[in-house]
Amino acid sequence: MKTKIINIEVLDESALADLEAVASLIRSGGTVVFPTETVYGLGADALNPQAIKKIFAAKGRPDDNPLIVHVASLDEVKPLVANIPEQAKKLMQVFWPGPLTIIMEKAASIPTEVTGGLNTVGVRLPDHPIAQAFIKMAGCPIAAPSANRSGRPSPTQGKHVLEDLDGRVDGIILSSDTDLGLESTVIDMTVEPPVVLRPGDITLAELREILGEVAVSANVTENVVPEKISSPGMKYTHYSPKGELVVVKGSPEEIRDKINRALSHHKGKSMTIGVLASDETMGFYQEGLIISLGSRNDPKEMAKNLFSRLRTFDELGVEKIFAEDIPLNNETLALINRLYKAAGYAFI
Repeated sequence: MKTKIINIEVLDESALADLEAVASLIRSGGTVVFPTETVYGLGADALNPQAIKKIFAAKGRPDDNPLIVHVASLDEVKPLVANIPEQAKKLMQVFWPGPLTIIMEKAASIPTEVTGGLNTVGVRLPDHPIAQAFIKMAGCPIAAPSANRSGRPSPTQGKHVLEDLDGRVDGIILSSDTDLGLESTVIDMTVEPPVVLRPGDITLAELREILGEVAVSANVTENVVPEKISSPGMKYTHYSPKGELVVVKGSPEEIRDKINRALSHHKGKSMTIGVLASDETMGFYQEGLIISLGSRNDPKEMAKNLFSRLRTFDELGVEKIFAEDIPLNNETLALINRLYKAAGYAFI
């Protein structure tokens, strides 16, 4: 497949013409990668079952893993769902456009290919000018998971998209690196109390400030597969680098000692070893390829860097990665969720 690739940084007249060209691919049942504020997404017409199947084929994604439907305005939500709960309306007013996916009962117009056979659908209004313009030009809601091969780290840079999907999709819109670096928060509004199924930049504390009681799925930080998979990222291996990733737990001193012992054990062997550390702890390690996730004082920056750092280890051919565990709190929940899943819950 020959992929049409366009580069857009600013939505000027030339860019809008290019955008229309790839929007037409969506209308003709094709697949297009587009940037959002979270990660790059791989989109198709959410109301076209045959187009949706192309997303799963391009990613190598299991077809029982539901997709998120992206809209360009609040007015586009009503036709997609059976009803909009009052609490969901409150979230839309506060957090949309933004990195929040709201799960509601689906309308009959939403194909089961989008929802993994469920009667619910996740809807999001992205806070990215190119994404909003693209969806509006396409003239339909766009179903889109992250634009990576299934199981790989989600793409936060254009080169990640090209590595995984060039030649596998009809079009790619390349732009700047994504702002947030982790996928949206997903909250299920079909249950009481509402449940966070996937944490993201919109934190649990922020949701509770609006809704009151909000629960968190056990799957967020534990290797628990729920019976019903209502959100991406709940069942299958996700976000993983090519090398073996292990999270090292304990006190700061225990983590340092465990990693240094592991590095010493591998010294002189042909295996390439890496350490995912922080600005504050990089100096603890003298062996292997040491990469910082960022400062522990800036969880948002660490979250933004996670997927790109994992891909950097891939580019360097690292075969085993020791990642420092991160203290769990409201600001780090999403980061820990992705790190643990990337490691397949392998701990030492």
